Amino acid sequence: MAPQHSLPWIGPAALFIVFMITAGCISMNIGDVSYISNGVSVAVTNTGEPAEAYLQVTVYDLQNFHQTEVAVFNSSVILLQGENKIVIPGKIAPGRYKLYVYLMQNGSRKTAVIRDIVV
Repeated sequence: MAPQHSLPWIGPAALFIVFMITAGCISMNIGDVSYISNGVSVAVTNTGEPAEAYLQVTVYDLQNFHQTEVAVFNSSVILLQGENKIVIPGKIAPGRYKLYVYLMQNGSRKTAVIRDIVV
């Protein structure tokens, strides 16, 4: 009779490895952010299926080593697969700003970035 080799840890170990590989994966990424004639332009890459999402940009003025919130722009968006360029209408006066950009879906944050811009 041949000896039986039992490796019960292979199932849980394989599951753990798959979990670790996919745990940090997100299907949406925020790229370049800029201000263009009365709006904030945000590049979003969607590696998944087309999806509805919500984009929020909070604008902070940077002066004298302080930042003060000056505006919040937001919009519901439909992200197609691949690169999407979204323009959210809103005016910003000339100056230096820090933009907090949040991409949310189904009530949870998918990704966020902070960008410095000069208008």
